[in-house]
Amino acid sequence: MPTQKKIEMVEKLSQELSGCTVTVATNFSGMSMKAMSDLRSHLKQQGIKYRVVKNTLAQRAAEAAGQPAIKEILDGPTGFAMGYGDPLAPVKLLVEYARANRLPLQVRGVVLDGMVYKDQAARDLATLPSREELASRLVGQLSSPLVRLVTVLNGPLQGLANTLNSPLAGLVSVLQQQASRQAG
Repeated sequence: MPTQKKIEMVEKLSQELSGCTVTVATNFSGMSMKAMSDLRSHLKQQGIKYRVVKNTLAQRAAEAAGQPAIKEILDGPTGFAMGYGDPLAPVKLLVEYARANRLPLQVRGVVLDGMVYKDQAARDLATLPSREELASRLVGQLSSPLVRLVTVLNGPLQGLANTLNSPLAGLVSVLQQQASRQAG
């Protein structure tokens, strides 16, 4: 018979899982309590929740949240990082933080849009460019042909303007020479 505390924990985790854009399962074995506290604080500043829950409770919460794929990334002691914005941010933050602080934290799996990424595929997500960077690259590639087209179309017009302007520039030069002779 589940206790009231476990029921509340499953409900809370279920709500968090149903609202998140990405769920990252980590293996935190070997981390000290201070390191775990620092990690949670760092993630919280970025709007990412980190929870350590028993796998049986996590399975129940995943079912209740309508995300059964989360059960595939449960194996041994598991900590969940749940992101609510950029789906790649939690993975990147975890990998960078673990590397910078030399923590034994390992990304075990990622559930993103119902797809499960495990082991190396999950860690590879950390190397992908951010959404903003991809958008700027796309805009750059879309605008590049337009800039070249404008340059090509502008060439003959600029040549015409220079051709029409040449006699006027010569006339101005002749008038300036005449004016300097008369003044001198």
